[in-house]
Amino acid sequence: MNNKTESMLAEHLFSQHEENFSHGSFDREIAFYESICTGDIEMVQMLASPLCSEGYGVLSNDPLRNIQYHLAISAAMIARFCVKSGMTPEEAYQLSDLYIMQADECKTVEEVHAVHAEMLKIYTRKMRYVHSGKAYSKQVINAIDYISEHLHGRIMLEEAAKTLGLSTAYLSRLFRTETGETFTAFANRKKIEYAANLLRYSKYTDLEISNLLCFSSQSYFIKIFKEIMHMTPKEYKRKYRIPEFVKNKETK
Repeated sequence: MNNKTESMLAEHLFSQHEENFSHGSFDREIAFYESICTGDIEMVQMLASPLCSEGYGVLSNDPLRNIQYHLAISAAMIARFCVKSGMTPEEAYQLSDLYIMQADECKTVEEVHAVHAEMLKIYTRKMRYVHSGKAYSKQVINAIDYISEHLHGRIMLEEAAKTLGLSTAYLSRLFRTETGETFTAFANRKKIEYAANLLRYSKYTDLEISNLLCFSSQSYFIKIFKEIMHMTPKEYKRKYRIPEFVKNKETK
């Protein structure tokens, strides 16, 4: 590293120190990318932070160019994580190029934010198909999508079948044959997996999570959580939560 570069780096670090700047958490960043790779749109939305918000470095003094640079980095990172998780390199990098080009044509910061939000949604949806499409029929994939999109409400087999244009008996039989789980058991597992992430990365209490995911009662939520995770929500939170994101707000 030459003297000029060292001088610029020292000046940059001093400036960040004076502004009390710190980059975003590495644990949270990895969790964010992994949530995209598993097709977990709820987790993506929870962990995603707006481009150039707190924790982002400054890559350009021009606000529009700065956010365009950060979108390009985000697109490249997401593409690489998705390739590692099973997406074909051709599709991953074509999507990355597409969104970088779209951002390059944006005239406002708000337009870049819109491109970024669309990019996260499409990559996450495609990764969900990568994991489910290898083993399941289109009807079951659609049913899994229905479950993923209704985690905040009561998930009923009858309503899902009606929405998908299938008979309740047919969907029930097909779902169990292909996934090895009943529709209700699968839905409960997805809710509990989401609940576990909330316990790790948010300040919600057990009761708040139970209400958020529309369990009939907190006691039923705890019962199902323990059946699936082999520990209570409180035990899970103590063992796995990320202190940086969660205040000491225990459920009584």
